Amino acid sequence: MIWESPFAERGQQSRFSLADAYSVRYVVRMIEARDLQKAFRTKAGPVEAVRGVDLRVQEGELVAFLGPNGAGKTTTLRMLTTLLRPTSGSARVAGYDITDEAARVRQRIGFIGQGNSAGYYHRIRDELVIQGRAYGLTWRRARHRADELLEVMELTALADRTAGTLSGGQRRRLDVALGLVHSPPLLFLDEPSTGLDPQTRARLWEQLLELRERQGTTIFLTTHYLEEADTRAERVIIVDHGRVIADDTPSALKRGLAGDLVRLRVKGSTTAAAAVVEALPGVRDLETSGDWITARLPDGSTAVPPLLERIRAHDAEVVEVEVLPPTLDDVFLALTGRSLREEGTTQTEEEMTR
Repeated sequence: MIWESPFAERGQQSRFSLADAYSVRYVVRMIEARDLQKAFRTKAGPVEAVRGVDLRVQEGELVAFLGPNGAGKTTTLRMLTTLLRPTSGSARVAGYDITDEAARVRQRIGFIGQGNSAGYYHRIRDELVIQGRAYGLTWRRARHRADELLEVMELTALADRTAGTLSGGQRRRLDVALGLVHSPPLLFLDEPSTGLDPQTRARLWEQLLELRERQGTTIFLTTHYLEEADTRAERVIIVDHGRVIADDTPSALKRGLAGDLVRLRVKGSTTAAAAVVEALPGVRDLETSGDWITARLPDGSTAVPPLLERIRAHDAEVVEVEVLPPTLDDVFLALTGRSLREEGTTQTEEEMTR
């Protein structure tokens, strides 16, 4: 007996026998975008916000989608969640086409945007029940699901309060609960922890990871907190000027694109010591300032010991060494020449969408 996958590559067939099904884990592709493009008409003329994005996200992954302001990430996210129609290209989300089957996509995803979802004067439990009904749950199931989520997100004691009386962290947990009412297999998070204090942010992530562990939810998020992407995400996708420019694990990106920052304080000939450093394979961003030499090396901790011996042989001595591991912000600077937090354009994607 032969099975054919509905998620096969276009123009190809994915076939395997029933016996193979017991020995090979079938991986479902939750997001698949091909040459996704979006252009806006503005007073200054047409603007290409997204210029051909290709994405592949497998079931169960936690992926951070990052880019400087104006890079195209918000527009891409809105297309994937069916809030914007692409100018060209295609995408399938949770198994359905974002243009031709938008309603089915919405049934299979949860989306937590940057704004608050609940009505200011509405009671928390009522909001959850109504959200469940909107997704087709029976009254009984909607009430049961609301109670489940209130407990999971630690909001049970606040169930009868209105959303407007909640703190920022409590409202954010309510937003997450509203996005999970229908138990979606794919959850989109747009800046989920913006504006939260570090303790509330950490607790929110604990709850999100617990939910993912229990339900196997695929999570696709944008964030300006690079430590979240670094420590939480299994993959980081970086977009700039409307195109994907990097896609790998956080550690691989840091190791391959940034390298360790090595700082050496030299006694003796700084010029001779700098020449030794410059001769190392893979060295970048070499600078000297007084008796200090700064450079980026692919593996600083391994390169430093033999480097000290070579410098000593050139009538100089290193009296102080500092090796700083790379950060994702270093990766951004290496790839784009700017920090994630810098303004990318004078006109934001938000303004173009409006």
